[in-house]
Amino acid sequence: MISFTLSLLALVVGYLLYGRFVEHVFRPGNRPTPAVAKADGIDFIVLPGWKIFMIQFLNIAGVGPIFGAIMGAYYGPVAYLWIVLGCIFAGSVHDYLCGMLSVRHGGADLPELVGAYLGKRAKGLMLVFAVLLLLMGGAVFVLTPAVILNSIWGSKVMWIAVIFLYYLIATLLPINKIIGRIYPLFAFSLLFMALALMIGLYIKMPDIPELWSNLGTANRNNPVQLLGLNSFLSKNALFPCLFITISCGAISGFHATKSPLMARCLRKEKQGRPIFYGAMITEGVVALIWAGISMYFFYYGGWREVVPAEQVQQFLAQWESGQGKSLIQYFDAPTVVNMVCRGWLGFVGSILALLGVVAAPIISGDTAFRSARLIIADFLHLEQHTVRRRFYICIPMFASLIALLVWNLKNPDGFNIIWQYFGWANQTLSIFTLWTITVYLVEKKKLFFITLIPAFFMTAVCSTFLFVSPQALGLNLTIGYGLGGVVLIIALVWFFVWYRKSYMCKHLS
Repeated sequence: MISFTLSLLALVVGYLLYGRFVEHVFRPGNRPTPAVAKADGIDFIVLPGWKIFMIQFLNIAGVGPIFGAIMGAYYGPVAYLWIVLGCIFAGSVHDYLCGMLSVRHGGADLPELVGAYLGKRAKGLMLVFAVLLLLMGGAVFVLTPAVILNSIWGSKVMWIAVIFLYYLIATLLPINKIIGRIYPLFAFSLLFMALALMIGLYIKMPDIPELWSNLGTANRNNPVQLLGLNSFLSKNALFPCLFITISCGAISGFHATKSPLMARCLRKEKQGRPIFYGAMITEGVVALIWAGISMYFFYYGGWREVVPAEQVQQFLAQWESGQGKSLIQYFDAPTVVNMVCRGWLGFVGSILALLGVVAAPIISGDTAFRSARLIIADFLHLEQHTVRRRFYICIPMFASLIALLVWNLKNPDGFNIIWQYFGWANQTLSIFTLWTITVYLVEKKKLFFITLIPAFFMTAVCSTFLFVSPQALGLNLTIGYGLGGVVLIIALVWFFVWYRKSYMCKHLS
């Protein structure tokens, strides 16, 4: 628990120190915010700061910091490092500066920001990329809660239909009618789950792998082959797969499509750090808690404590058959969440916790479609003051969602395929956002290294993943790393050539 505790403290200190430093670099002022200057009572509307924080937290969270952290825990305590360093120096910086850049540009969406600093071609590419990502995200966030609710009551198709109808209503109505009213309640449920489980960790004080642990000796399963670690690592190399698996909780490009929604609700610019930077740090805490719990579950035999005895025997029986699944394969992320919440929090606590787990993806999904509607409307310069006009944009979006859902229901591996592409696209989007912010900081003569270094790192991660992942090109690691290095060098050369030209133009003019 030493590494876990130090990581938790590091996130808090990171918010207090580095968060303030990043705020100082941006220098928020007293100019009117879009919510004040462009108030329309629909999307541009002043909301209380605490409510904006809750909505922003739920918007960016989804199931990412839970499911991603559970799957990232397969790699052991190195997941702590990525969550802490990624969250403080990349993800929170990404979210804060993207949100504040939107504030400075009248509540502009991500494609508009990309176009302003990376050019019209990049804007066109970003428009298509962002809408496709939001549609995939919406599909993922329909399916995930439907699967969880199906295990409690009803059929999966029924829950998909109910969630779909809710998405349509939430996308059409003004932001304060549904989002501003019920989101804080769901945010409370998610935060309750995180706090209750963290207290449970400290009450139980279980042995979990430390940062200095050797993964080979940290595995206390008997026999050690139960975990299935070697097979997993042979197909999912630590670099770059860990950095794609844990996105929400470290850095996530998906957040850049959500932050402009809340940028349109700020009363003043100085609310930006607690809302944008703070919500990301909070998400990092949630991811850290689930990473710690999952390491106990998978590495130190915690599964024997929380999984019912009958299911333990079923798992062991299928594994002993010789062709059965390992722990990593058998207990997927939704199962781990369900078992841990029921085992540690009791009936009432587990209901509250699962409410947060179910609500988070539903909320991320409905704001995904709201973001997509606003992006399309802004690009086509379509007026959005009436429900009828908003509905026209929703027709093609929800028709695409229906097509994705039908394909998923007919394809046994459909969800996994959508999730894999969504994960890569999610992190690739962060590259565009980081480069956009970097160019802005250069042009404003501000300290641009705070986003340049994360931009280089994520460029290397996403390009290498494309080369080595079994779900992509699946090349040999040596070749894949080499090609990823080539892409990184190209990015380095491109930036410094552009920077030199920009620097010379400013000093010659």
